[in-house]
Order: sequence, then structure tokens, then C-alpha cells
Amino acid sequence: MLQFVNTRADGAGHIEVFGTATGFADWAVERDLLTTESVVTDSDAAAARELRDALVTVFLAHAGDPAVDDAQIAGAEKYLRQAGARYPLTTVVTMEAAQLIAGATGVPGALGTILAAVTEAAHSGDWKRIKACCNPPCHFGFVDRTRNRAARYCSPGCGSQVSMRAYRQRQKQAAS
Repeated sequence: MLQFVNTRADGAGHIEVFGTATGFADWAVERDLLTTESVVTDSDAAAARELRDALVTVFLAHAGDPAVDDAQIAGAEKYLRQAGARYPLTTVVTMEAAQLIAGATGVPGALGTILAAVTEAAHSGDWKRIKACCNPPCHFGFVDRTRNRAARYCSPGCGSQVSMRAYRQRQKQAAS
């Protein structure tokens, strides 16, 4: 799931992986979510971006990013509810375990597999620990492994960038 979230373009030079149908298809084939014979369109890549962006919004809310407001969270939750209906999941119960799998094949199956991973993370108790970096150009998804669950940045470098930006802004305001 974090691999899916971390396909965005960012300030560190990463390019938008889902910018084209080919980019999304290549990413999904590498992760065995699609076969090389699967037909992927630009609208499929757009659906993947929309799902990813809704998840990033929720993960920013987990991190307590003040730039994410209630309307954005409500919009992301609404989209995720619609995606849950669009990409149904199936429960598979065996003697060993129970798991969710995509109820379809092709692109709907690939995106359903992402939703299954999200659901399993929520049920494992790790859901609130999955966050997105609060550094605006980054928004990299990460798992908060701190004891108090208060991490807001994916790395010390991102935290330092935010601190330096705030310092420069304070210096600029003091000078004017």
C-alpha cells in the first residue's frame, strides 16, 4: 500500500508514476497486480491517481497536518467509500486464515487489491500509524514507529526543511 501511495511526484525529483497509462501499467505489472496482457487506459491511470490522492489526504490527517481541513478529509472519505463500491472485495476463509482479495480482475482488481491492503492495515491496528509526511513537497507515505505516535515527517531531513522554512519566514516578517 505504501508503494502505491509513494508513486507521486515530489520535491525530491521523483516523477509521477501514474501520469500515463503505460506508467501505471508498468508499476502494476512489476507488483503482479496486472498481467502484461492487461489493457490499461489513461482513465485507469487517473482512477489510480484519485485513489492514491484520497489515501494521501487521510494519511496527512493521521499525521495531524494543519493544511488538511475537514472538507478535504470528508471529500477523501467520500471518494474512498465510492471506490469501495467500485472495486469490491471478496473474503477468502481457510483453516489457516481469512483474508480479503479483489473481487475482480484487470485494473479494478489491481485497485481492489490496494483497498484490501488498506482494510487489512486498518484491522491490524496499524491504520493510525500510517501517515504522510507533512512537508508540502514530499507527502511521502510512512509508518510511524515512534512510541507516542507523534511523527509528522518521513525523515529528519523533511522535518529540518519545514523548520528552516518557518525560520526564514519569521526572519522575513521581522525584517519588514
